[in-house]
Amino acid sequence: MVKVGIIGGGQLGMMTIEASSPEVPAHFTVLESSPDCPAKRLANQFIAGSLTSDASIRELATSADVLTWEIEHINVDTLLQLQAQGKTIVPSPTVLTTIQNKGIQKQHYTLNNIPTAPYTIVNSSEITPSLLEQFPGDEIVVKTCTGGYDGKGVSILSKSQLLQNPPFQGNVLLEAKISPALEISIIVAVGQANKNQEKETAVYPAIEMYFHPVSNLVEFLFSPARIHPTIEEKAKQVALNAVESLNSPGLFAVELFLVPNNPTQTNPDFSSLTAADIDVLVNEIAPRPHNSGHHTIEGCHCSQFEQFLRILTNKPLGNPALKQPAAMLNIVGPTTFSGSYKLEHQEYLNQRSDVFVHMYNKSESKPNRKLGHATILANSLEELLINAEELKSKLTIIPS
Repeated sequence: MVKVGIIGGGQLGMMTIEASSPEVPAHFTVLESSPDCPAKRLANQFIAGSLTSDASIRELATSADVLTWEIEHINVDTLLQLQAQGKTIVPSPTVLTTIQNKGIQKQHYTLNNIPTAPYTIVNSSEITPSLLEQFPGDEIVVKTCTGGYDGKGVSILSKSQLLQNPPFQGNVLLEAKISPALEISIIVAVGQANKNQEKETAVYPAIEMYFHPVSNLVEFLFSPARIHPTIEEKAKQVALNAVESLNSPGLFAVELFLVPNNPTQTNPDFSSLTAADIDVLVNEIAPRPHNSGHHTIEGCHCSQFEQFLRILTNKPLGNPALKQPAAMLNIVGPTTFSGSYKLEHQEYLNQRSDVFVHMYNKSESKPNRKLGHATILANSLEELLINAEELKSKLTIIPS
């Protein structure tokens, strides 16, 4: 049985452990600073320690055949040293040297001819009106180069607001706001290369995503996306090219913008456009299981988490195809309180055979904190979207 060491004990680690089975068995050791993290109760072993601690990561390595992570903000230098010493690490820690810094990530896309939104990297103290003139429109996207996650470290604001009150200090990434655009995700799995064989790949169907305008968290997503098959194939190829540029096995979520290349398209119907009408831009890559793939647990023949385990344990990849249309809604802490909580409308949710609720067993609610998600299935996309809209009002968190 393969011994897997996971750096990070959040819900992604928890759901990875939940995906193990007699067909894909594994022994899990989790490293996390929080003793009440979601993954601890399922792990075979638990190491309490910082995700940036050299000693803690080395301790984890001694009890694992393969190391991985469920969050990017970890000690990459230690992982590079362990890899040089022969430890199997998936994805390769060289991926983190590209992904951890959003500015470096963008430059990687430029160097590898991967299409992405116009950008510049600048110190927040050096933002000037003339610099902002190179970006179209009145609004601009500002991202911290390091440390952002779950919508944090991202701000969309007017150019005048940015000049008066920059939201972040130090080096920031300025991006053109892409509008109109449809945001989708393509999940790409790359197996470990075996002797005399090329790496096996699997690509999931496109996922249409919608974000909260303030928290920047994914609120709602579904698959299949409402796009023409030629657009989906074009997006899949762009995503595959982006992942191949990282030259590593692993599971990768590639967030993309679909943009009409006709500037007169102000309210496009993406289902009626074809690949010739659309430019595909890479926004970001997450080198791990991702929020945009949670619907695959019930919606696909092989979930993103089982696929991740197949990669880690060097087994053949599973079938990424949808079993039926699936949508996911995040369950997040309301902005009105922090503390102990419960999910409202439990009786209603328990009666719905088409709804699957996953709570992450986090100890307390905080504003905009991910506490769980719900997946809903249907026989058609039309039925799915109607039923998902009804479900939204039932996924409320209240004080307990």
